[in-house]
Amino acid sequence: MSDKPILTIALSKGRILEQTLPLLEFANLMPKENVQTTRKLMVDGPEDWAGSKVRFLIIRAADVCTYVEKGAADLGISGRDLLLEYKPHVYEPLDLKIGKCRLCVCGPKDAVEAGDALITGGRIRVATKYDTIAEDYYRKQGVHADVIHLYGSMELAPLVGMADKIVDVVETGNTLKANGLVEEATLFDVSSRLIANPASFVTKKKQVQAVIDQLREAVKNREKVKESE
Repeated sequence: MSDKPILTIALSKGRILEQTLPLLEFANLMPKENVQTTRKLMVDGPEDWAGSKVRFLIIRAADVCTYVEKGAADLGISGRDLLLEYKPHVYEPLDLKIGKCRLCVCGPKDAVEAGDALITGGRIRVATKYDTIAEDYYRKQGVHADVIHLYGSMELAPLVGMADKIVDVVETGNTLKANGLVEEATLFDVSSRLIANPASFVTKKKQVQAVIDQLREAVKNREKVKESE
């Protein structure tokens, strides 16, 4: 049985995974199986990488922060939106500059263009999966937000009269436009970050730092390629 330490990296399913894999490939950190098609939730990686055996956890994006914070994973890749929402106790050593979008307040086009100003001390119904961020945003304006937690299809809530506004990530804005909504305010620019468990940062310093260094080079290479295109 190998006595090499195991370095566990949590990856999120979906669109971000597609953008993550080229960075891992550049860093020679590829999973041994196709993580986009396998039904396995834990997949082996390199057997000897910086003196460790690597394995990957393939989980929901919203769970990556928790797995890393609790030490079930040493490292993970998470969007800044989720880090701001859940505020996990993790380190954020590197911006991977992928999964770029923005977290916005959006509403019906007519209402936003009419400048439906919020009244201090008033209330507003907001559909979102970012409860904490939405509440904080409106609290600072002296407005009470009745948050309606949804997991997806936020744009529908104002159309059926369930909410006045939504707080959600926007990439192209095409879905907003198709449903008669527009952006009212940008709260944060979002990209995916490499995050690390604080204890792992100490106990597996060599391996963790190697991942940071290799992925930093991968990001630089990606940016150079984009500039040359």
